Amino acid sequence: MGAGHAHRLYRQGDSPVHALPPHTKLAAAFAFVVVVVSTPREAMWAFAVYAVLLAAVAALARVPAGFLLTRLLIEIPFVAFAVLMPFVAEGDRVEVLGLSLSVNGLWGAWNVLAKGTLGVAASVLLASTTELRELLLGLQRLKLPPLLVQIASFMIRYGDVITDEMRRMRIARESRGFEARGVRHWGVLAKSAGALFIRSYERGERVHLAMVSRGYAGSMPVIDEVNASGAQWSRALALPCAALVVCLLGWML
Repeated sequence: MGAGHAHRLYRQGDSPVHALPPHTKLAAAFAFVVVVVSTPREAMWAFAVYAVLLAAVAALARVPAGFLLTRLLIEIPFVAFAVLMPFVAEGDRVEVLGLSLSVNGLWGAWNVLAKGTLGVAASVLLASTTELRELLLGLQRLKLPPLLVQIASFMIRYGDVITDEMRRMRIARESRGFEARGVRHWGVLAKSAGALFIRSYERGERVHLAMVSRGYAGSMPVIDEVNASGAQWSRALALPCAALVVCLLGWML
């Protein structure tokens, strides 16, 4: 199964976090995100503790802060949405620096920013310490539907192929003097997108026929069996268990 090349989010290393089996890290990241989402938004101190826990994991994994913060820029659209909430939400309002802001909107913005940032950070840490091929093996080990795992595998494997096809088509257009400058050029870009879809579809048909000719019957063979010991599970689940304690305290206080 899948993608022998490393993805851009992955950071090569030999830390204890890198050494954990992929399915234990997937389960731990998912459990951590569930706990974070379940935490009441009023328990602001709890989110600070979650950030400290993630920072400890990043330090253990030897992932630099700059590397992590750069990858967190992917959540900018969510930040923009959160910034607008205090201005458009209804309910009681409060004056902040001369601006009339909704109290519910402020809480909602905080809720989105805090939980979204922590969730993205946990995902980035997972991707930084686990190769794509290992992630697929972990999903398979966690009994995710095989069809979904196969779709993800082919998406990863042929993503670079489709990107390279797009690059060749762009070079071909530019070599003929084409340059998209306005709405009147959208027709050419639409035709290029259609041609790319047809080429991708035809490639998929050829790949499927090649697989069937080699004995494919709806499931991929399991080449590497990934197992985890009780100690490895304990180390992986230490993060969500600590977060769960913080969450329970947040509900009680």
